[in-house]
Amino acid sequence: MTAQRTEPTSQHVSFGNRKIFISEAGTGYPVVLLHGGGPGASGLSNYSRNIDALARHFRVIVPDMQGYGRSTKGVNRQDPFGDLADVMLGLLDALDIPRAHFVGNSLGGACALRLALDRPDRVSALVLMGPGGINTTRALPTAGLGKLLDYYGGTGPSLEKLRSFIREYLVHDGAAVPEDMIRQRYEVSIDPDVVAAPPLRRPPSLAAALRMDFTRDRRLAKCTIPTLVLWGTADKVNRPSGGKALQSRMPNCDLYLFANTGHWVQWERAEEFNAATTAFLRQQSPEGARR
Repeated sequence: MTAQRTEPTSQHVSFGNRKIFISEAGTGYPVVLLHGGGPGASGLSNYSRNIDALARHFRVIVPDMQGYGRSTKGVNRQDPFGDLADVMLGLLDALDIPRAHFVGNSLGGACALRLALDRPDRVSALVLMGPGGINTTRALPTAGLGKLLDYYGGTGPSLEKLRSFIREYLVHDGAAVPEDMIRQRYEVSIDPDVVAAPPLRRPPSLAAALRMDFTRDRRLAKCTIPTLVLWGTADKVNRPSGGKALQSRMPNCDLYLFANTGHWVQWERAEEFNAATTAFLRQQSPEGARR
């Protein structure tokens, strides 16, 4: 018997000078899913294979992060992770949510981790998939990250650039990514407001770059929030060695490595991701909120 799908409901949530587009599904303890920073990324597209499974156990909240999708554009280049984290804190306040679990892929993982360091009282558990900001100033950028950061440079965005990035660098098996998904992301990526102010660019200064490397943040060793790190061993965007770097620094950090998997664990290994994430977050939820 096939379980009935839970269709998300969507709305804009306004606070301060922000207007954040969110989708929600399910009931129970809140879980916020933060998408990656690739061109054309959005919450619903990044978590298309996960929302329904997680919504059977949690209140799932899926924002388009600041700078992306249908949310307010523009991100502070001097401290992008901090800016994104501040917006998520404002979203929690606007939704009257005292604490939540956060699941973050790539840039979303960096946002979730920064929020956990800045406001640990608001984060009850973390699931991070290939998060950004790990050892970024200790080695040259990966080829995949270079492609991502250069998407809006040179001749500007193009369908071919995006197709190459997704199929050659984002996932392990590029042929598995449908062409219509690539085209949909391309159309989103050429929104004039995004082209005018791309949300993810190279740091403008050394100081900004250092702020974006979590392994240089002394608070990491004091972060006791239960954390599950999921990383594909074939990740060409953020190095899989980042998983061990986090585990060696964070007191309560579990690490799973996925063979033959790239940067998009939640999409490439959806069934295993859904099972592991559900089990982990249910264990970290208040007893009365478990479903």
